[in-house]
Amino acid sequence: MTHSTALISTIAASLSLSLVLGFLAHRLRLPLLVGYLFAGILIGPSTPGLIADPELTAQLAEIGVILLMFGVGLHFSIDDLKKVRRIALPGAVGQIAVATALGATTAWAWGWDLRAGIVFGLALSVASTVVLLRALERRKFLATVNGRIAVGWLIVEDIVMVLVLVSLPALADGAWGAPLLRGLAWTLGKVALFIALMLLVGKRAFPRLLMGVANTGSRELFTLAVISVALGVAYTSAKLFDVSFALGAFFAGMVMRESELSHRAAEESLPLRDAFSVLFFVSVGMLFDPAILVTAPLKVLVVVAIIIVGKSLAAFVLVLAFRYPLNTALTVSAALSQIGEFSFILVGLGGSLGLLPPEGISLILAGALISISANDLVFRAVEPAAAWIRSRSRLAAALDRSTDPLAGLPSSVKSALVTSHAVLVGYGRVGRRIGDALAEAGVRVVVAEENRETVASLRDAGGHAVAGDASRPEVLIQAHIARASLLILAVPDAAQALAMIDTARKLNPRVRILARSHSDAQGALLSEAGADQVYLGEEVLAAVMCRDALLAAGRS
Repeated sequence: MTHSTALISTIAASLSLSLVLGFLAHRLRLPLLVGYLFAGILIGPSTPGLIADPELTAQLAEIGVILLMFGVGLHFSIDDLKKVRRIALPGAVGQIAVATALGATTAWAWGWDLRAGIVFGLALSVASTVVLLRALERRKFLATVNGRIAVGWLIVEDIVMVLVLVSLPALADGAWGAPLLRGLAWTLGKVALFIALMLLVGKRAFPRLLMGVANTGSRELFTLAVISVALGVAYTSAKLFDVSFALGAFFAGMVMRESELSHRAAEESLPLRDAFSVLFFVSVGMLFDPAILVTAPLKVLVVVAIIIVGKSLAAFVLVLAFRYPLNTALTVSAALSQIGEFSFILVGLGGSLGLLPPEGISLILAGALISISANDLVFRAVEPAAAWIRSRSRLAAALDRSTDPLAGLPSSVKSALVTSHAVLVGYGRVGRRIGDALAEAGVRVVVAEENRETVASLRDAGGHAVAGDASRPEVLIQAHIARASLLILAVPDAAQALAMIDTARKLNPRVRILARSHSDAQGALLSEAGADQVYLGEEVLAAVMCRDALLAAGRS
């Protein structure tokens, strides 16, 4: 009996070559994904030798995107999304508009028509889900304010691209008026219906399903349930509601987060997520025709400049306009300085509808390959760029928004309320529990938090809080660290915590410092820097830090 081995050969060739080239990239101190991309180029149709099945590879890569977005949803609550909506929604829409205008103007200068320019610009405006999330996870930024803003920004981009994809056929037919508006309204209604069903039905059904399967005691059934929900919801959302696979999987994970077993679900899906995300990068490499680098090198450079410089600069200015710190603006800009899977979908549909010329397709793929490969280098430049900008005192003062009304406590706050008090840095899941415990015990607290919406909410509720990155001395100074008896560092970033400890010890050598850590090595660094007590883990950490904070506050 003969069998078709296209699927087996595609997986075997993709993973094996990715292993070899990924290892080589690691030895050369390059991002691993560069090796995966070149693996795709080598087995793609544009190079001689073994040619894997591009269609099968693309479908396998889509599974990786689904599992990755499902995992993000498991860690990203609806409350988290609400907290960043005021910057993510207008920021993403504004950045898409700027990038689309840049791309369309460039295409017009090359002699393309308006419709081709719009599709070209849109394809350059949306970042890759896989690249962004892997970059944030690798740097442990996903649970930070900067990470939540970047992910929320990406979700808004995905929703906008869903509307764009539905509108492209009308654009191809030359329908600009009522037909286009009807199509948008119909799509928006289906997306809203899907989200409503997930929040009203899925939020109750999926956690119960997970708990019921877990009660069987079978690990196989639990893993099967997790993967089935992720893939099933993603597929159903795409077929019934025209929602992208990625967005459907994200909402599936977000509603399943309500289950007590959400952390276990994330761990069970991790190995499959890693394996299939490799196939995503291979599929990107397979689409790339290296000949474009020879036939149109200047055009390739212009496309890369729009992606890495133009789009990132627009995001940078928009984040600063919303009065977020310089570090947040640079991190979000770096996270968005690439394009990916939605760009490839736009390329495919735009090409099939005759909206994009073949040259445009090759240029977009070249820009994707180069920007994805360079993304790690862009992230590495964040801290040096921040240091360089801050070394120019006038520019740094303008960018850090010292005039922000939320950056300092109101003048009406009495001096007695910020004397022998506790300064709590970070108001996420851990910080909120600690803050609530201190408030119930009658301890005076000043919160330092990067999320301006959180600070505004705390002040509306009668609390004392300042907005800003507390690794900057001026933020701790505004929280009156010099007169505080206790400093609680509930932030997950060890580098930021080290800077906070150094500042606090210089301004108040007697302050007692409690800090959180994700590893023994980080804990040792924090202790050496001057932390009085370091805590590992998250749930245990919050409970123990609450206890010790109360004890320390009681002694002071």
